[in-house]
Amino acid sequence: MTRRRTARLRRTLLAGTTAIAVTAVTAGIVAAAQEPAKAATGPELSLVAATTSVTLTTWKEDPGVYLDLGTYLIAEGKPLELKVTRKSYKDPVTVTQTVYEGGKAKAKKLPAGTVKDFSGLPGFSEITLTDEAGKKVLTRSENFCPNNASGRVRPDAPSTSKYPESCPTNPFTLGSVWGVQKGWAANTYAGSYSEPVQLPAGTYTAKVGVAKKYRDLFGIADKAATVKMTVVERSYEDEQGSTGAVPRSAKAGEHAGHGAGHQAPSAHAGHGPGHAPAPAEAAAPVTSGAGPSYNVGHGPLKAAPPALPWALKKKQKSAPSPQAGDISGQTDGSRQAPALKPLSKRPTGKASVPDVPKPDLRSLPAYGITISDGEKDIPGKDYLAFSANVWNAGPAQLVVDGFRSPGKDKMDAFQYFYDAKGKQVGYTPTGTMEWDPRPGHVHWHFTDFASYRLLKADKKEAVRSGKEAFCLANTDAIDYTVKNANWHPYNTDLSTACGEENSISVREVLDVGSGDTYTQDLPGQSFDITGVPNGTYYIQVLANPEKRLKETNLDNNSALRKIVLGGEPGKRTVTVPAHDLVNAN
Repeated sequence: MTRRRTARLRRTLLAGTTAIAVTAVTAGIVAAAQEPAKAATGPELSLVAATTSVTLTTWKEDPGVYLDLGTYLIAEGKPLELKVTRKSYKDPVTVTQTVYEGGKAKAKKLPAGTVKDFSGLPGFSEITLTDEAGKKVLTRSENFCPNNASGRVRPDAPSTSKYPESCPTNPFTLGSVWGVQKGWAANTYAGSYSEPVQLPAGTYTAKVGVAKKYRDLFGIADKAATVKMTVVERSYEDEQGSTGAVPRSAKAGEHAGHGAGHQAPSAHAGHGPGHAPAPAEAAAPVTSGAGPSYNVGHGPLKAAPPALPWALKKKQKSAPSPQAGDISGQTDGSRQAPALKPLSKRPTGKASVPDVPKPDLRSLPAYGITISDGEKDIPGKDYLAFSANVWNAGPAQLVVDGFRSPGKDKMDAFQYFYDAKGKQVGYTPTGTMEWDPRPGHVHWHFTDFASYRLLKADKKEAVRSGKEAFCLANTDAIDYTVKNANWHPYNTDLSTACGEENSISVREVLDVGSGDTYTQDLPGQSFDITGVPNGTYYIQVLANPEKRLKETNLDNNSALRKIVLGGEPGKRTVTVPAHDLVNAN
């Protein structure tokens, strides 16, 4: 499978939560962990440094230091939990905090403007650097994603965190959940969301604090963490001489999506080719879409923060314990999807569509829109390339199995239905799966999952993309606040397996709350506009175009994105107006 998951959502995007035990921490962490929790409606939060000193690298060929200083926000007594939503793309993003009164959870609305998008709390940490002479050389603020690399700080803390493992960056995200589990600490480093700092080799003192508005909002003490920082300069040539391979630094922009090769979910990979970050300096795996956890897919979006905190490296040896309170319909993050295993052979008996919960497929407006040669490199041709996402609003997973008759080129596809306990109670034929040998794919595609059409100003079809077949994968966390949303898609047996050319069967799944992004760099993600006149058009992303899949609602499958074509042959232009409040092309 070559829709690689590089760090795809944790996904790279989607791997299960990794429980981490702190084996060596500073006295500050130990002291904070041992203090009794205060009686309050929210968590007791503190900022600590996991180490008193760090060594960071700057490369001669690519200078810049990523400020991974090993500072963490600890949650005691109660978890820090934030739900970030917007009613529609016409409404601003808002955030509520889960607080507790009399032991019962209650939503507390935070001030308007606390968040701007779904990538984290803006300007949360404040960093000051001074050199050996005591001269201030840098003052900057960084955003903080509470879902960032985290680990336990005491042995009696929950063995796993129920919260997702990163903050989504898809411009059309609708809902997200952020949190620091009680007894856990989350790295305040922003990963590839931050910009590197130009610093010469030497020794510095870093002071990291929390911005006053967040100290007041969450009751965090005004106490900065101090870390001695040593910057060393290295050369790619030296690394090549010792390892035989030239490392590359982790820069946002070198994005991958539904791309080449497949990695195990634990590798946090996404649909797309990755890169080899510079040793000891890997800012974060570069991805290109937004996944349930690590925002993977294909496109121009920034990579998620690192999959694991470097200051908390030792994995917990004991297996994660089952989530408590795992009952049907639970939406607090403790719910685990039924352990659905692919069947060994095609279903028998009479097909039926029982009256049980079903998926609800919805399309997001196109984005990442650009004029391209469509990777065809044909003189005189112009292509309009774009990224697209279809997601599942639930309340049930979309589960599709493909079975191949010996010697046949296609698989017969079947959609399965399950009751509240995860028992299969029905199935129905739903088309076919076909092998796609093109670079960037090289796996089995489920046919007629979605359709792309370029509509004229009067909404009549002008051009239709030939792509209607997809390998389903949970690349983006679109709305984790919907009923039955699974915050850890790769923690189930529903991970996508799009098969090999010689596969005899394949299971493909789209989980509740997650979407599947195909970015504009892939074959099929474009329209041939060579003969299309300039003017106003709409890119239509249409889920389940032939209505073969059984859904909760078939009336919300289409999304339109307005564009304006201009220029002249060979030099076409595209203007992409904002989609309500979302100003992302």
